[in-house]
Amino acid sequence: MSHMMTQQDIRTHTIAVLVDNEAGVLARVIGLFSGRGYNIESLTVAEVDTAEHLSRITLVTSGTPMVIEQIKAQLGRLVPVRMVADLTVEGPAVSRELALLKVVGTGEKRVESLRIADIFRANVVDSTNESFVFEIVGKTDKLDAFIKLMEPLGLAEISRTGVAAIARGKDPLL
Repeated sequence: MSHMMTQQDIRTHTIAVLVDNEAGVLARVIGLFSGRGYNIESLTVAEVDTAEHLSRITLVTSGTPMVIEQIKAQLGRLVPVRMVADLTVEGPAVSRELALLKVVGTGEKRVESLRIADIFRANVVDSTNESFVFEIVGKTDKLDAFIKLMEPLGLAEISRTGVAAIARGKDPLL
């Protein structure tokens, strides 16, 4: 009897990939996803070891357990990839994202946007007579909630960093 995959089987995973920092690596990782129809929900990349020329790619994707295993296996087979870790299943991890939001408005909407920003511990990083730029850091769902509340108050523009994540505890990934 075959088991039909349901929406409950699809989970979001945060995957950390340590790669040699060389030209074309990011394009190859992205190509692996697009070539197989996998979606990348969030992607961050930065050099994390200048002496060894290593970069860390943190990506968020969704799929069934089988699809996630395929993604990890295929990432691990790419030549410049040194290590692949699924932070979602390999133990507790900490993840954060940063967003900048431009909110345009006057009067009561302006006051309300400041009140909500205070509740969410967002910082005002730019202010004019008719606009604010808020900086907010937190888990993705916190940012999503803040953005939703700012929409009726004059949300004009959003810039998000994508998820940065790291395993908890004393052991490094490498």
